[in-house]
This record gives sequence, structure tokens and C-alpha cells, in this order.
Amino acid sequence: MDEETRYEAVRSRDARFDGAFFFAVSTTGIYCRPSCPAVTPKRRNVRFFPAAAAAQRAGFRACRRCRPDAVPGSADWNARADVVGRAMRMIGDGIVDREGVTGLAERLGYSARQVQRQLTAELGAGPVALARAQRAHTARILLGTTLLPITDIAFASGFASVRQFNDTIRQIYARTPSGLRAESRAPSGRGAGTETALTAGVPLRLALRGPYHRAAVFDLLAREALPRIEEVTGAPGSRTYRRTLRLPYGTGIAAVDERDAGPWLDARIHLTDPRDLSTAVHRLRRLFDLDADPYAVDQRLGAQPALAELVAERPGLRSPGAADPDEFALRTVAGQDAAAELIDEYGELLEVPCGSLSHLFPEPKALADRLPLAAALHDGSVRLDAGADRDDAEQALLTVPGVRPADAALIRRRALGDPDVAVPREPADDAWRPWRSYAAQHLTAAHRNAHGAAHPQETETAHRQETAEENDR
Repeated sequence: MDEETRYEAVRSRDARFDGAFFFAVSTTGIYCRPSCPAVTPKRRNVRFFPAAAAAQRAGFRACRRCRPDAVPGSADWNARADVVGRAMRMIGDGIVDREGVTGLAERLGYSARQVQRQLTAELGAGPVALARAQRAHTARILLGTTLLPITDIAFASGFASVRQFNDTIRQIYARTPSGLRAESRAPSGRGAGTETALTAGVPLRLALRGPYHRAAVFDLLAREALPRIEEVTGAPGSRTYRRTLRLPYGTGIAAVDERDAGPWLDARIHLTDPRDLSTAVHRLRRLFDLDADPYAVDQRLGAQPALAELVAERPGLRSPGAADPDEFALRTVAGQDAAAELIDEYGELLEVPCGSLSHLFPEPKALADRLPLAAALHDGSVRLDAGADRDDAEQALLTVPGVRPADAALIRRRALGDPDVAVPREPADDAWRPWRSYAAQHLTAAHRNAHGAAHPQETETAHRQETAEENDR
């Protein structure tokens, strides 16, 4: 998009572009999302930025009406396989907060200077500024939804000091942390300790873009749910998905509701350590594919003769990811029944079980003597983290005994969130690029609707059986 096209999107308050770019008004010093309901500023007073961090770095503060820091992320970061896309996925997962820019650069295989230069050239902000914007957003959520003391929120959000936290909040929101909390609908209960505040969980609205076919996502999660770590309860249309999470600083339990209450999914996250909030949110967003651009996907696939009717029937169909890439890879290779047995035998018991959720899926090191893939994940010869190179990861997977090509493709699509994994036995699938993973979801949904059973592309067991039959032939 050129700047004139962006300005037309602002004039029309087009929510399709929320998160794709931001605009700032030089006369007010405020930056907004394209759909901001405020009076449209004059063109000569408008500047455009590819990221909220770039607008903040230029000295603009967030609009209080449209909350531009709460928009869905750009779909580019999931689609792109270059260093910028990989870096953005890793920043979202909290790598900069935990390991610094040096750690980010090492994971990407570049120098810190190269990473800084590439991000700044394309986004107008480096990794520190991008991580800082994410910390500020996390802090705003905690200030507005929990009883955590403000000092605890500063460190839970990833800030190195209370002073840095205060300065950042003032700069971005033109409010003190206490003032921001007072303006929000924060729960009452002054003086609550950290443990008390976390017991209630953190209520969230996980923003999404465009139509969202909720039923298909929750149907898939219900079919895949493993006892003791996942469950889907309730009637269709009002179901709740709950699962346990292994996080960098502790553990968590997340609950996400299916009901359609607006352009978001309602969620609640219980954490043993509040520093894990941004990482937990990022992983839920990947699981539910909330940063996708359904307009671009549906426009492309809807123009294809083989898919047009399917797209019209299920607008906004998503390609779900995984909350824990290593876990998804291991359960894919092991199969559903064997994965449940692994939880019984090797799963880690939660300190405080919650209903039927009582365990964490075993870490790769616990299964290293039993599954070759677990050993490869544990020693680092296979990497499936947020910034992993997808081609390298797939090639590494194919060298592991017991991992078939169909397994590797499914892991690439789900665990690595690749939106463009080839659809087996579909000679016309090149025309579906760069959204072949979504095409596979449409074909699976149509097959289930027609036959009431899994499509050969859907389950990991079917993938392995299909590939074995082809090898035998």
C-alpha cells in the first residue's frame, strides 16, 4: 500500500488494516489504528508507521479511544520466513526480555548489529523498541485487569526498573501507572498481594481481524484434546477450551471461550509467575491463528474454482497452530493414544490441579530415551521455537527416525505456523499460494461435513498411514 491508499483506509475507518499499519497525527502527538473513530485528520498532518513501536520511537503516544496497542498483529510475521519475520515472532514470544538482543541475534544466526539494522530499516524500530512496546501493552493489561501491586507489574511486564516502567508508561500513554489504572475498569481491592491477584487469573480479550470461523477451531481442539492437559467443555457455540501451559518462568492454565462477543476471543490466564503473561498470550494467539488476515486468504482462495464454494461456506476459516511446538511435534509422531500414555507415565503434575487439568506434557528431555524426536529436540538438532527457520526445521525432522514426510509437513504447518504448506495429492495447489495451509483446512472441513470422518490430511495417524502405504507401493 502507498500512503494515499493508507489514508483512504483511515478516512473509511477500515478495520481490515488494524495492525497492518498505524498512523500518527503531528498536531496532536497521538498515534492510532486505521479504524479509530475520531475525526479524520488532514492528510498533511498524518504520518504512517509499520509498527506501534516506530510511532512510539518517533515521540507519539497511544490514542485513548482506539487503543492501537491492542490490535491484532500483522499477518506478515507469520507468513514471512525471512529474518525480520522470524525476529518478530521471537520478540512476541519474549526472547528479547529473557535473553536480550544478543540472545535474539544468536538464535537467528546473525550479529546483533545486523538484526538491529534490518528491523530498523523495515519497521522504523529496533528489537529493544519493539520489545518495549510489547512490555508497555502487557503492563496496561495488568494495570487494568488485576490487583497486582504496581511495583510487581513493572517487573512482571519485563521492565528492568520501576523508573524505566514509569517513564515508558508516561511516554506512551501520557499517564502515570496509577492514573492509567484509575481510568480503567480495574477490580477493586487495594493492597492485594501478588499471590492473591494471580489466583483470580488475568481476563483478556484476544483481538482478531475480520470474520473468524470459531466452530471449526473449537471442533478441532475438541478432537485433539489430551486428557489431563486439555479439555473442551460446553455446548457448540458456547464452548470453553482449557489447557495447561509450560512457560519460561512457571506454569499456567488458559481458558478461551468460543462465544461470539465481538472482534475478539474472551480468555482468562492463571499464572504462577506474572512475567509469563506476554509469552502466554503470544502462544494462545498462535494456537488460535488470531493474527491471520482472513480478507487476503479468502480473496485468494475464493477465486480458485476448486475452493470457491468452500470459502463462501466458511468465511474466516483459520489454520490453527500450537501452544507448545515441541509438545505438538511429539504427540504428532507418537499418536493420540500413545501421547495420552506418555502424559500418564512422564507428565509433570501441577502443584495446584484445576478440575480435570492436572499435568503438563512431558518435556523432550524426559522422553529422550524413548522417542528419537524427543532426543533431537532436547539436544537442539531439531529446533521448533518461534524463530526457527522452517525449511531447516523440516529437513532436520526428516532425518529423525520415525518421522515421516507427512509428519514433518503437519509439524511445519501447526507447530511452526507456516501458512503455505503444500496440500498432498492436489496438483493445482500452487495456485493456492501463499495460503495452502488454509486450503487444507477447507478441504478437511468439507470432507468431515460430507463423510463425518477425518480427511486424510487431518490427523497425524492418517498422515503416517498414508505415507507408509505410498512407501510400500
